[in-house]
Amino acid sequence: MEEKLTQYLTFTLAEEIYAVTVGKVREVLDTVPITKVPKMPFFMKGVLNLRGSVVPVIDLRLKFGLENAEQEGKASIIILEIRRGQKLVLMGALVDSVHEVIDLVGTTIESAPNVGTSVDASFIEGMCEHGDKFLILLDIEKVLNTDEIIQISQHSKLAETDTEEEDLEPEASALTEEEPAE
Repeated sequence: MEEKLTQYLTFTLAEEIYAVTVGKVREVLDTVPITKVPKMPFFMKGVLNLRGSVVPVIDLRLKFGLENAEQEGKASIIILEIRRGQKLVLMGALVDSVHEVIDLVGTTIESAPNVGTSVDASFIEGMCEHGDKFLILLDIEKVLNTDEIIQISQHSKLAETDTEEEDLEPEASALTEEEPAE
């Protein structure tokens, strides 16, 4: 019987290597301008414009309670597809660096460690050895709970409305400037 291979995209956060299934990844971006949105959760960096769509961006370092670091040239944003009911929601995840796509066999993946009841590790799909380090496999749909996804969606909708209003203003002023002077 053949073992099932699954592809994972690997990335780094604070010197540790994480991975998410390739099926949840839409694309990887170099860092791009992020617009801050007022009153957002502490781990949300803001929103970005992805070919006309407003996409919320979270900082996985902050979400995981890791030390906040100035993002140097290697930082990337992984655009993820997260299922919310019957709907797919795009979400950007800011990471220190993206490495490679690897194939893992199911039998090499160990269950998430039981670290006690005070720590929520439900978003860890499993762990496996990768070279001389452990690779932490994330269940990206469990990284954010439903309330957080709703809150982030509301903020990105507000940002989308603000952007649409801003886009209308320059067009209106451009029309005014083009009117012939008499």
